[in-house]
Amino acid sequence: MAIPGTRQLEEFADAVTGVARKAGACILEVYDRGFDVDTKQDGSPVTTADRLAHELIIEELNRLSPEIPVLSEESPVAEFDDRRGWTHYWLIDPLDGTREFINRRGEFTVNIALIGARQPVLGVVYTPVQDTVHWAWAGGGAFRQTGTRPPAAIRVKEYNGEIPTIVASRSHGKGNLEKFLASVKNKYGGYELTSMGSALKICIVAEGKADIYPRLGPTSEWDTAAAHCVLVVAGGRLTDRAGAPLLYNKESILNPWFMASGGGDEDWCQYLSGID
Repeated sequence: MAIPGTRQLEEFADAVTGVARKAGACILEVYDRGFDVDTKQDGSPVTTADRLAHELIIEELNRLSPEIPVLSEESPVAEFDDRRGWTHYWLIDPLDGTREFINRRGEFTVNIALIGARQPVLGVVYTPVQDTVHWAWAGGGAFRQTGTRPPAAIRVKEYNGEIPTIVASRSHGKGNLEKFLASVKNKYGGYELTSMGSALKICIVAEGKADIYPRLGPTSEWDTAAAHCVLVVAGGRLTDRAGAPLLYNKESILNPWFMASGGGDEDWCQYLSGID
C-alpha cells in the first residue's frame, strides 16, 4: 500500500486534529473529576484518562482509515515480524505526560503521528489544558492554534551564537543533563533553562522559543513521533547523538538519546561527549 501523498496528508491532518481535540476533551473530564492511578508492568503510571483516550482515538482512526494499522502505547505492541512489513501506520500516545497529569501540572498532550518509510510524515500534538494544537505534514506546513484563534505558521529559531535557550525534562536524566549543561556553559558562558513535561518540549523548539531540547533518558517511539514531524517541517532536526535522524518501527520501540534542535549550524551533540 502506497504512503499517502501530500494532499491526502493534509486531509488526514485536518481530520486528526479533530480526533486529538475529542481525546483531549475526554481527558479533561477525568482530570476535573478525579481518578485512580495504576501501575503498568514497566512501572510507569496509567490512569482512566489514558485508557479512554486510547479507545476513542483507535475508534476514530479505524473509521478514518481502516486500512492503516495503529500502534498505541496503551495496546500490546505487535510482533516485529508483523510490523516490519508495514509501509505506514498510525503511532499514538493517547496521554503523553501521565506524571504531569497526575501531578496536575497541565503539561500533558495527545500525540498522533503517521509513520511512512520509518519517518513521521504527519504529526498532531494537542495540549488539552491550553486548548492548543501543533500539527504538520510532510510537504506542507507546521502550525499552532489555540482555541478558536486563526492557525499560525511556526518556524524554528536560527541559532547565531548567543547564550542558548534550552528546554528539558522535569523528571528524567538529571545527572546526564547537568553534565551536558556544564559543557554548554563552558563554551557559551551560560544558558537559559526551562523544564516541562511531555512532547511540548519538542514543540517549544519548533515554535522558535528554545534552541535545543536534549533528551538524555528513556523515551519510546510514540513519545516523539508526532512532535518530531512538527519540528522537522518547522525547519528543525531531531537526531540521535551521532547526528542521524531518529527512525521508527524498530524491533525495539525504545528511542536512543536524542537532540531536538532548531536552525543554524551548531552541532549540539558534541556536548554529549563523555556522557554515558
